[in-house]
Amino acid sequence: MLIIASGSKHRQLDVFNEDKYVGKSLSYCAVCDGAFYAGRDVMVIGGGNSSLQEAVMLSEICSHVTIIQNLAYLTGEEVLAKKLMSTANVDVVYNCVVEALDGEDFLDAVILHDVSTGESKLLDTEGVFVAIGQQPDNGAFAEVVELDASGYIVAGEDCMCSTPGVFAAGDCRTKRVRQITTATGDGATAAVGACRYLDSL
Repeated sequence: MLIIASGSKHRQLDVFNEDKYVGKSLSYCAVCDGAFYAGRDVMVIGGGNSSLQEAVMLSEICSHVTIIQNLAYLTGEEVLAKKLMSTANVDVVYNCVVEALDGEDFLDAVILHDVSTGESKLLDTEGVFVAIGQQPDNGAFAEVVELDASGYIVAGEDCMCSTPGVFAAGDCRTKRVRQITTATGDGATAAVGACRYLDSL
C-alpha cells in the first residue's frame, strides 16, 4: 500500500542564471511577493488564468504591469483579459518568450525573443513574476502508476490510482483545483481509502 503526495512546483523559464535572481526581483508568486513591488514597474510572464489573475492583483498596487505572452493572444478567461485590456497601467507584449535575464545583484532587465520576427529586444523592469503553470514531480513513479500528458498522476476524487493499493493525494494528481485546502482533503481521503484497502486484504 502506498500514498503518493509528491506535490508540484512552479514551472521555471529554464533560462541561464534563473536561480541567481530568485528572491532578487524574480518571483513565482504575486500573492506572496507582490507587496514588495508596490509603485514599481513589473512584468508577468504567461498568458493563462494564473498569470492574468496575478496581473490583475499587481495592477492595483504597481505603477505599471507588462504581460509577456508567447502567443498572439491571451489564453486565460475572457473576463480577465477584458479587465486587463481596460486597465490603464497594463499592456501586453505578444509573440515573445524570455531569452535571458540580466542584472548585477538584482534582476533589472529581460531579453525577449520575438517568435514571429526572430528579433531580440531588451526591456527594463523592477520585478518579474513567472506564472506559466505548475510542474508535478512524479518521474519516480512513472512505472508504478499512470501519468497524464502533463506528468500528473491519474486519480479521481477517491485518490485511487491505476495500480491497486496506490493512492495519490494533493497537487501531484489530476484535479481541477490545486490549493492547500484541496490537498489536505485529499490526504484524508487517501488515508481512509488506504485503510479500507488494507481491511479488504
